[in-house]
Amino acid sequence: MTASHPSKLREPLSFVAGCGLPLALEVMGERWSFMILRASFNGVRHFEEFLDQLGIARNILSNRLARLVESGILVREHCADDRRRIEYCLTPKGYDLLPAMLALRQWGEKWALGVPSNPVLCDARDGQPISAITIRAHDDRVLGPRELTWRDRADLVLGRPVTIPAETVTLLE
Repeated sequence: MTASHPSKLREPLSFVAGCGLPLALEVMGERWSFMILRASFNGVRHFEEFLDQLGIARNILSNRLARLVESGILVREHCADDRRRIEYCLTPKGYDLLPAMLALRQWGEKWALGVPSNPVLCDARDGQPISAITIRAHDDRVLGPRELTWRDRADLVLGRPVTIPAETVTLLE
């Protein structure tokens, strides 16, 4: 694969306010936030459990939990059985981060570990490992980088095929 040519990239990189990536990174852009989220997906709910499971410093954990709550990723609630205890639970906004978390995990297994990690995340229905997280078209085709292009939202007509001019630049050209 060749390097992309910045002069041909169609996404306006200087327009940060219109891109969700910098906003997402503002909330989740450091290791401990992802590790807390990973622990939450694995059922960890209480401050002391996070401390024990992650080996994180108390002040860092307190800061990251507060940021995740403030951002709406986690909600801070009193435990039903002991109102003095607090638990941190994923919100729908937090659950929506699962595909991103799995994609990052799979990337780390492929490019950092070099092998799949254990245990393996499987489909609860049939017990088989999940597939690689992919980019999919509206008709469920798996798309690669050369099959992607930037389009202005105003030019989209959903549900109808679009004739793409020959001079259209794909993501990695």
